[in-house]
Amino acid sequence: MAFATRMTRRAAAGSARAAAPRVARPSVTVRSATTDSSNLGFKTMRSGVKEAADETLLTPRFYTTDFDEMERMFSLELNPDLNMAELEAMLAEFKQDYNQKHFVRNETFKSAADKIDGEARKIFIEFLERSCTAEFSGFLLYKELGRRMKKTNPVVAEIFTLMSRDEARHAGFLNKAMSDFDLALDLGFLTKNRKYTFFKPKFIIYATYLSEKIGYWRYISIYRHLQRNPDNQLYPLFEYFENWCQDENRHGDFFTACLKARPELINDWQAKLWARFFCLSVYITMYLNDHQRSAFYGSLGLETTQFNQHVIIETNKSTARVFPEVPDVENPEFFKKMDKLVVMNQKVVDIGKMDLPSPVKAIMRAPLIERMVAEIFQIFISTPVKSGSLDIESESEASYVY
Repeated sequence: MAFATRMTRRAAAGSARAAAPRVARPSVTVRSATTDSSNLGFKTMRSGVKEAADETLLTPRFYTTDFDEMERMFSLELNPDLNMAELEAMLAEFKQDYNQKHFVRNETFKSAADKIDGEARKIFIEFLERSCTAEFSGFLLYKELGRRMKKTNPVVAEIFTLMSRDEARHAGFLNKAMSDFDLALDLGFLTKNRKYTFFKPKFIIYATYLSEKIGYWRYISIYRHLQRNPDNQLYPLFEYFENWCQDENRHGDFFTACLKARPELINDWQAKLWARFFCLSVYITMYLNDHQRSAFYGSLGLETTQFNQHVIIETNKSTARVFPEVPDVENPEFFKKMDKLVVMNQKVVDIGKMDLPSPVKAIMRAPLIERMVAEIFQIFISTPVKSGSLDIESESEASYVY
């Protein structure tokens, strides 16, 4: 699960529908011998085990919820008229376990990692860590939901358990990829020591739906781009993205089925506001995060802005089939404002790196953060797109820009 962090307290031109131009890849130094990661500035807990990156408003988080309320929402005893047809169909789909034998590594992984050196090596490790943390977050949440809901709704409980299976595979595959770069995460330590962010059950459904769908569009877009530009395929992980992204897609479809079973979650004025809020939270978080890491996308031959705009537009189209309102991301003003946020956010980041006392940096950042909040509010109150057909339609046959 590409579980995006919220922008509740912070932020995170033109259409992205045209195909992204192939951009020149930044210089990547390669070596034939194993590369030592100790000189890349990462802190380690012990030999070969990376200390988790500091938590910020834009880093992947671990989530928890009111499990009792979630049980009540889907309890067959309390909700005898709950529409289970779509959920039962989804369970049959998850039991097929299409990717059971997909995540099998080969000898090319380690040799490819050994050839990536310098700054490119560092940004690959950061990408793998963020992705692994996000997937592992989904595993923990889904596993607990599956455990807690066994008695109240066995069908929904089993789907959550099977989704946790998928997320565990993803996280393990990514953590093993990190070890190709001579580092890995201690996931057991993270489970016990990471801070957990609380979301109410309906917000968990909104956020995880968006996270899964935006993860689908990110993975399939990268995969299609690299299929057309194989010389940018620096590391074999991306060759797995075509099947991998279908896990993300199925997870998103499950949350659509949940909303169909409990349509009151998306049929009032409050739902419209929350739908727009969570869309913007996910879109802005991704946009700011990725623009801080343009070197990574450049190493794959992708132009960060066009890639992000494409992913947001396609995710928004998927979301419009379910949510009652979505932001009008195809209005040229939307991405003009997003680009302003990128510029201001970079200034905030640069201030944080200055060798100044913390109070001084806080004062310097304050007007920038105030302007970012104002810009986000302007995006939020802009005219939305009325939507919400509640149709479940697979993305697997969708057209691709990348």
